Amino acid sequence: MSKLSVTKRTKVNRIPKRASYDKETVYEILDSTFICQVGFNIDGQVYIIPTAFGRKDDLIYVHGSNKSRMLNSFQNGKDICISVTLVDGIVLARSAFHHSINYRSVVIFGKPQEIISKDDKTKALGIIMEHIIPGRWNDVRQPSKKELDITSVFSLKIDEASAKIRTGMPADEKEDLSLNMWSGIVPLKFTACDPVNNIDLKENIPLPDYVKNYSINKNKI
Repeated sequence: MSKLSVTKRTKVNRIPKRASYDKETVYEILDSTFICQVGFNIDGQVYIIPTAFGRKDDLIYVHGSNKSRMLNSFQNGKDICISVTLVDGIVLARSAFHHSINYRSVVIFGKPQEIISKDDKTKALGIIMEHIIPGRWNDVRQPSKKELDITSVFSLKIDEASAKIRTGMPADEKEDLSLNMWSGIVPLKFTACDPVNNIDLKENIPLPDYVKNYSINKNKI
């Protein structure tokens, strides 16, 4: 597997055996969700904002209004932090202390780069949409010049990142194994529900296969 360089910021110190610096592992986690948390600094005040993202190769893309405080702050040349977390299960131990959560998470650090040209911006927006719902981009009206002008798009290279993962059963103490209480895992997963037609949808418009068979886990490493 291709490895990411371990830095002071990405090194996992708490339970390091759960860390992974494999690019494939990081990409798989990123491709299993489309919402990230972005941490940034404005005049000494730290903010964390959730936003949609897309990944293509070793780049993360985010977008929003060109009046966005978050996106405008990206132009100050300071590093940002992006994180994602997938919750796979609630871990119920026999003791309160050993309750936990099975999860997969990624943290990325770096300086975002603004995408300026119309063609590159359009391509990046397509990457974001295809990351969220593959097949949709070629099925919609493309952004107009006006829409592009009021939209900011940034990329962040995935070269300073790490993953942290917890799997498995509760870590019960040996002396607790004889206690008369249930112990185990409540598995959780992200699942699409039945699509709902827009109230003003024209008649006889078929449901696209990419909607009918939607799954976020694209495994597009």
